[in-house]
Amino acid sequence: MLKEFRKDNLTVKVFNTRLEMGQTAATEVATVIAKLLKEKDTINVVFAAAPSQNEFLSALLDKDINWSRINAFHMDEYIGLHADATQGFANFLRERIFNKVDFKSVNCLNGNSEDAEREAERYAKLLEQYPTDIALMGIGENTHIAFNDPHVADFNDSKLVKIVELDTACRQQQVNDGCFQEISEVPTHALTLTVPALVSAKYIFCMVPSEKKAQAISYTLNENVSANYPSTILRNHENAILYIDKDSSSLI
Repeated sequence: MLKEFRKDNLTVKVFNTRLEMGQTAATEVATVIAKLLKEKDTINVVFAAAPSQNEFLSALLDKDINWSRINAFHMDEYIGLHADATQGFANFLRERIFNKVDFKSVNCLNGNSEDAEREAERYAKLLEQYPTDIALMGIGENTHIAFNDPHVADFNDSKLVKIVELDTACRQQQVNDGCFQEISEVPTHALTLTVPALVSAKYIFCMVPSEKKAQAISYTLNENVSANYPSTILRNHENAILYIDKDSSSLI
């Protein structure tokens, strides 16, 4: 690790490579999982789906974790993608972790529901029934967390899950990440956990590598905490850790 510091309540850990970042984050997440499973029978974990999570998810699979006592959730999903599309976030997570270990349950948002509002309500009720213990997330190029882009992020949102229209920067990021060939292919709307739903987690681990995220990390740590930069809310959380690499930390 290159360095560690705090910004308000947020612990920030900087690593030389994204591989080291992902491996360390996985070790620390596994430690918290073990701690929580000593305190209660089952825990609830929300996962992010993005290339930024690849090294972390791979390393997490190598840890000695009792997955059978964990209920898995994910934090956002496109509306209207083909059910088998590899870009679908549930499909991404199924390929990388959901289908590789035996969770107690896996609970996915359905972006192809005939009634997206009803689907949002269904998933919100699940989150109320199974309050989040750990949120595993990233930060978007426009500082979004889940699909809470600046124009729709609400730190006092009354909902736990909602339908959002994705802004252009968010949709372009999906092209930049290699998930789509051009922006016209990227869906315009999605279901997302809201900011209050995310920060209700007892613990937040946020993995953000690559030079494409350097400006977002600078905003996250240096701008005032506001919905103009949704990721700044992490600085108010009592148990949040931001993991960044040499590239994503280059502007701080």
